[in-house]
Amino acid sequence: MNHRLFYSEKWAPYFFVSPFVLAFLIFFLYPTASTINMSFHEVLGLNSSKFIGLDNYRRMFDEHFFNALQTNTIYTILSLLLLIPIPILFAVFLNSKLAKGKSIFKSVIFIPALTSVIVAGVSFRLMFGEADTALINSFITKLGMSPQNWILNYGTGMMLMVILNTWRVAGINMIYYLAGLQSIPEELYESAEMDGANVFRKFYWITLPLLKPIIIYTLTIGIFEGYRMFGESYVFWNEGMPGDIGLTIVRLIYQQAFQRNDMGMGSAIGITLLLIVLTVNLVQLKLFGLFNKE
Repeated sequence: MNHRLFYSEKWAPYFFVSPFVLAFLIFFLYPTASTINMSFHEVLGLNSSKFIGLDNYRRMFDEHFFNALQTNTIYTILSLLLLIPIPILFAVFLNSKLAKGKSIFKSVIFIPALTSVIVAGVSFRLMFGEADTALINSFITKLGMSPQNWILNYGTGMMLMVILNTWRVAGINMIYYLAGLQSIPEELYESAEMDGANVFRKFYWITLPLLKPIIIYTLTIGIFEGYRMFGESYVFWNEGMPGDIGLTIVRLIYQQAFQRNDMGMGSAIGITLLLIVLTVNLVQLKLFGLFNKE
């Protein structure tokens, strides 16, 4: 019976696909449907709730939500401005014949990706501490500048989160781009060189167009990761956040749902975040022509 099931042209595909379908239904579709339902209720207890319609969504749009949305948007844009060109340049360098010690260089760039965001964040927080003896403050003091309280300023706080994220993720994106570069036929570069193309022309007319699918992939993942960011904020502002410095949408969900026990409000913010990320990614995919028939 089992032998015939595995080799049956009719039933075998369904059998092998079923674990993925079940995982999708149990771990994604059901929680999403429950969250949507909860966003229209006031949760009174473990098994008690009251339908309140769109009240959670009306209460959600306050100053804190828009501050969090602004922080996530700026963080995402700045991260993408670094996490697309820098890994591409690293990958191009490692793919060139002139590069020496490629294995060591790849390891140095990729190792931060294996580091927990909390562990890395604590290290960054110590380096950028407000004390005069902290590493960065002691360095800028020697240059004649006054020490900074990095995490109590919106601009410098944003800089710390972006630098931490770039340091951790650049190695992953570099591997993606390096794999894409190694799949480009060498004959294309040789033909362009015979036609008189220099290094920059080959990069612009061959490398970038053929890396477009990987660029779109890293852009899509970067948008998703940017709007769901939590750890980079938490390690720098694990308690209070004066003036909503470092407040993100996921952090706002955590505050409402778990610290204030308002699960309905937290669910409403979560569904709104899902719609924002979905909309932004659909727009960028449309702009890149991913839905064109050709």
